[in-house]
Amino acid sequence: MNSTSRTAVTAGVLAVALGLGATVQASAGTARSVSGKPSDNITRIADFYGAYIDAVTDEDSGNLGEALRGHYLSAALQKELDAWEEKNHANGVLRAQNVPLAWKVTDNGTADYTEAVITLTWGGSTTTKLVVDMSRSTHKIFHIGEKGSRKK
Repeated sequence: MNSTSRTAVTAGVLAVALGLGATVQASAGTARSVSGKPSDNITRIADFYGAYIDAVTDEDSGNLGEALRGHYLSAALQKELDAWEEKNHANGVLRAQNVPLAWKVTDNGTADYTEAVITLTWGGSTTTKLVVDMSRSTHKIFHIGEKGSRKK
């Protein structure tokens, strides 16, 4: 038995002993991959949130964040976010004053446009869920709001 096999067997025995069963996953050395297509709206929404959060985290003085807003968001939504931010003194894309530690985009489907749920994780188990809608024809995000709020 080589060292990799011994490690896998040891991890399996430890998982059973701890009652973890199949939930234990080997992560050391496991390659990760991310894929997407520019024609897929969920990919585009994930690309926007990933790049936007990076830009805000890196504190680029607003240059990249604003450029991303201009590229991915409809003109009407940009104006709406400006008003929301003025009123709430927070970032309208993130609906917060700070930057999340992690994000996840989940397809929520629809017929006339793409709807996604964005889960922003702030620390521990604190999360915010946003609903983001993107036009199928223009590939522009036209709505960002808290889950449960709906504007059509």
